[in-house]
Amino acid sequence: MSNTTVLAAGCVLWRRSERSGELEICLVHRPRYDDWSHPKGKLKRGESALDGALREVLEETGHHCAPGAPLPTVRYLANGRPKEVAYWAAEATGGSFIPNAEVDRVSWLSPAAARTRLTRSHDRDVLDALLADLPGA
Repeated sequence: MSNTTVLAAGCVLWRRSERSGELEICLVHRPRYDDWSHPKGKLKRGESALDGALREVLEETGHHCAPGAPLPTVRYLANGRPKEVAYWAAEATGGSFIPNAEVDRVSWLSPAAARTRLTRSHDRDVLDALLADLPGA
């Protein structure tokens, strides 16, 4: 098995609630893994990390977004191979979710509820980094 690092990218997608103005975080449910995470995915050959992150957000959530500050890169083993996921903060600018084979549900949650629902601790770390950097979070 190759030890080549798998490169991926994603975003912590956020918006302000139309009703309350409160911060909401978008999480995706992936039925293949039965987990809740931030939208992310593997980079295509020659694709920049930011372009890949924006593409993955659109593919997985149906939302366009405006990228903001870079967030910490997460490194872990996936199926015995090193994986590196670059993240950005990204404000949702419009769109709508259509369930698909890769992502069957999205949830817009308060930061506290999102933190609880996230399956992996490294995803909570990235959320915490967004909250530390986002004015009024």
